[in-house]
Amino acid sequence: MSNIGFVQKDFDVFQIDGLEARMEAIQTRIQPKFREIGQELVDYLSSQLGNEVYLHIAKHARRTVNPPNDTWLAIAHDKRGYKKHPHFQVGLFDDHLFIWLACIYELDHKSDIAKRFLSNYTKLKQLPSDFVISMDHMKKDAISISELEKGHVERFRDVKKAEFLIGKQLSPSDSVVSNGDSLVKTIKTTYDALIPFYQMALQAK
Repeated sequence: MSNIGFVQKDFDVFQIDGLEARMEAIQTRIQPKFREIGQELVDYLSSQLGNEVYLHIAKHARRTVNPPNDTWLAIAHDKRGYKKHPHFQVGLFDDHLFIWLACIYELDHKSDIAKRFLSNYTKLKQLPSDFVISMDHMKKDAISISELEKGHVERFRDVKKAEFLIGKQLSPSDSVVSNGDSLVKTIKTTYDALIPFYQMALQAK
């Protein structure tokens, strides 16, 4: 696994001009690593959760002009897709790697999931201090877990396009990011802390 960490050249993909050229670089430099890391994570999560989960790698198929600013792998219990479900992500922007439990705007039962998170707000606040929250998967912005307020979760509940992603952001210069073994271990540890919230979200109807 040590050869499939991410190096600066991978992050530099997002400086390449043009949809076709950037997509080719994503497909040749990043996606092979996603496949290898993703399969390891699928096996791990299937074991931890006690049920099968499936790997999805972002295709960016809807794009016709603008190249993607980030790319990711996603893991969900649905073989056909992940966006309508709570799912796990690992991905890259040009300046950081992200590890998320992602609840995005296309989610089924979004309001009910938010209510469950609100009921367990104290447990959310007890996540490790280096965890962060994003309210929009398309933006780099994130707040620390210490900055999280109930109002953020209420916005996720009440605003149709609002999202809620919990996890970590790592700098390309972090030695963990370039070492595949260390990176996978870090991702697994992050997911371990997030699995209770994933299961909570899955139970929402």
